[in-house]
Amino acid sequence: MADIWGRVLQVMESELRKPSFDTWLKSTRPVELFDNTLVVAVQNTFAQQWIESRYMPLILSALREAAGRPLDVRFVTPDAHQEVAAAAYRPDTVQPLAADPPPRDPAAPPSGADGPSPSGKDGRPPLYLNPKYTFESFVVGDSNRLAHAAALAVAESPARAYNPLFIYGGVGLGKTHLMQAIGHYVARYSPDLVVLYVSSETFTNELINAIRDDKTIEFKRRYRNIDVLLIDDIQFLAGKERTQEEFFHTFEALHGANRQIVISSDRPPKDIPTLEERLRSRFEWGLLADIQPPDLETR
Repeated sequence: MADIWGRVLQVMESELRKPSFDTWLKSTRPVELFDNTLVVAVQNTFAQQWIESRYMPLILSALREAAGRPLDVRFVTPDAHQEVAAAAYRPDTVQPLAADPPPRDPAAPPSGADGPSPSGKDGRPPLYLNPKYTFESFVVGDSNRLAHAAALAVAESPARAYNPLFIYGGVGLGKTHLMQAIGHYVARYSPDLVVLYVSSETFTNELINAIRDDKTIEFKRRYRNIDVLLIDDIQFLAGKERTQEEFFHTFEALHGANRQIVISSDRPPKDIPTLEERLRSRFEWGLLADIQPPDLETR
């Protein structure tokens, strides 16, 4: 059983990009083989749902080849193992899980360099990212596992996973690292998409300059022709009514056009003082992912 799943993992590792394999499949383990169904444990429900929705056709194909016969697979969380294993004794309860075939992943290119990331569309804004802030360099632990997995899910499928994604946590816990990792990933693997990473302070300053120079139309065009908007430290919009109003309309335009929005803050939306209720409610439309202080192992 372990040998069969090990061969499946070898196939998946060769097919997927390293961040995807490491996040979703590397830690999986087989726990039961009964009535032509292999039961495999995953870390949590979040990972279970993502694997089932994205990778099932490829996994089933690799499993058939590794076992030399057709097998079904069922993914379970550790707590659900006993219940699902018992259900495996009843063949009528075991059904293969359907999913759309995922695209074949190419080999990952070299890491990015300093300065703007490469671009696939003319006239797009420069994307200034720290070359060290990638998914590969992010240290994952229990304190940040959900936020990391959600960020990777968004990077793999912009505007199709969680929109908006709101990442919050204290200073120095990795919010900016994850935000920029999304930017790197999308710029590398979806170069036709326009990505913009800015702080809320930059957004505010550019708005002030646009109003002063009578260039608000250009400002709106810059921020509303984005496929993936990454805006850091949104809590600094608190108390800035004009900036909040403009960001609300930017949010509406992007979300309405099915563009991805990722936001970070040092606190959840409900705890940001003087944040307009209409913004607060929209920030909570998608997924709220918090980052806790790291444990000793992660630290």
